[in-house]
Amino acid sequence: MADLKIMSAGAVKTMVVVLGVDYEAKTGTKLDLNFGTAGSLRERVEKGETADLIILSQSAIATLGKLGLIDPASARDLGRTVTGVVVRAGAPVPDISTPEAFKQALLAARSVAYTDPKAGGSSGTMFAAMAKELGIADAIDKKAVLGRGGHDVAVSIAEGRAEIGTTFISEVLPVKGAYVVGPLPGHLNNTNTYSAAVHVKSPRREAALAFLTALSDPATRTRWSQAGLEPTF
Repeated sequence: MADLKIMSAGAVKTMVVVLGVDYEAKTGTKLDLNFGTAGSLRERVEKGETADLIILSQSAIATLGKLGLIDPASARDLGRTVTGVVVRAGAPVPDISTPEAFKQALLAARSVAYTDPKAGGSSGTMFAAMAKELGIADAIDKKAVLGRGGHDVAVSIAEGRAEIGTTFISEVLPVKGAYVVGPLPGHLNNTNTYSAAVHVKSPRREAALAFLTALSDPATRTRWSQAGLEPTF
């Protein structure tokens, strides 16, 4: 059968891949999976690239809906991500119990990893704004280790190229050697909901809806939770 093209943000990659394998085995349909940051993928769609199913941040899906590029009636929330603090497994665990403690941990670290905001990553954009709010943006810029996405951030920490970092917990868990200290503390706590919708020009609308149904099957909630994502269906 023809491929079903999926464009998905990296924050939910683990579940798209795992449930995609199940879907392929059940239906015989091969999935053409395309992952990237929410911002970069939204921009590609806005410039004319099409896909059968698009999975991005809730705000990005809403934007594409306003532009008439996705079918709003097909939109469905899938999971909520939480931004976490990451260090290398076995390294000293910093105090992040309060916003001030986290600020001091960032200042004390030799290097700080996060997604490059210019790459369109939701977590990187949020972190840059947070660093500015905390008054440490200049200090962080001088020791930043920028990744193309959350997976890169986790890998850079696991490999010792960065001492501490932040990204979505769901992107850290699959990376061996990266340890999640916990979510951002207090008012810095950050969550982001990811949604999916069918592109208006999808030639395989029914198949796309079928895969969306598989992704949001209540029977998969435990698997979403184990992947560091809070199911929203």
